[in-house]
Amino acid sequence: MDMTTALLELFPILFELSAFGIGALGLSLAGAYVERFALATFQHGQPLLAVWAAVMGAIALYFAYSITTDRVVPALFALAGRTSATE
Repeated sequence: MDMTTALLELFPILFELSAFGIGALGLSLAGAYVERFALATFQHGQPLLAVWAAVMGAIALYFAYSITTDRVVPALFALAGRTSATE
C-alpha cells in the first residue's frame, strides 16, 4: 500500500475529528462567554435574565462535552488505532 492510499483512508477520520473538534471548541467558548454574561447581568441587578443566560450557557457547555465524549474521543482512538479507552 502506498502513502497516498494510506492518507486517503485516514481522511474521513481526520475530517470527523477536525469538524467535531472545532464544533466542540466553538460551543465551549460560546458557553463560557454566555456564563460570563450571566454573571455580569446578575451583578447589574437583572436576576431573571441572568438565570436564563446561565441556563443557555450550561446547555452550550453540555453539548460541547457531549460532542467531545461521543465524537471527538472515539475519532482520536480510531486515529490512534485503538477501539476503546481501556486497551
